[in-house]
Amino acid sequence: MATAVNCRGEVVRMSPTGGKRGVIAHRIGRLLGNWAEQQGIGLVFAAETGFKLATNPDTVRAADVALVLNERIPAAGVPDSFWEGAPDLAVEVFSPNDSTSDVLDKVRDYLAAGADQVWIADPKSTTVSVYKPLQDVQTLTERETLEGGRSSRRL
Repeated sequence: MATAVNCRGEVVRMSPTGGKRGVIAHRIGRLLGNWAEQQGIGLVFAAETGFKLATNPDTVRAADVALVLNERIPAAGVPDSFWEGAPDLAVEVFSPNDSTSDVLDKVRDYLAAGADQVWIADPKSTTVSVYKPLQDVQTLTERETLEGGRSSRRL
């Protein structure tokens, strides 16, 4: 069954992910979730979690993995509805069906809405590209270590 997101007021239907992409997204989510729990830093959200990045027209995105730091979690707890605003970290796993321009649109949307970092994992090239506001993109290979250190803003 296809899911849909709202992007600049238009509903965009998305088909389910393939197996390899799902395994990679789960692995990243598990590792990030374990780290966040050990550090007591925040909560990690799964792929179907909607983040409302803009209003009028509405833009709702659902990263493959997302992290929200504790200081941004409301006192009332995690909402049942879409999360208002961007996660601190959004992770997307590049799929064979993704176009580069669509992925870069997601990066721009997350950063414009206040995300501190966006990671794009590319299974084909076995790289992760790290996007941060007002900084050059850093692309890491499988031989390098990805560190989620705080940029000038939050994470």
